[in-house]
Amino acid sequence: GVSLDKAHDRWVQAIEQDGLVWHHVSDLKGWSNEVAQAYGVRSIPQTLLLDKEGRILARNLRGEALEARLAEIFE
Repeated sequence: GVSLDKAHDRWVQAIEQDGLVWHHVSDLKGWSNEVAQAYGVRSIPQTLLLDKEGRILARNLRGEALEARLAEIFE
């Protein structure tokens, strides 16, 4: 996950409270976050499905659409 938070303590607290078990990154620069800028994040929440090289395979897939795309990739 890419956080757009500016306060480290609030960012870490949200991860713990929400039970988020995946990797998280933040430079604590809010909307100026370099990762968000690099991937064109313009709104939240936003999901990006990336390949091993960091290329965007899909944007904002949820539910069955996400499951179908993941099944296609991992066939």
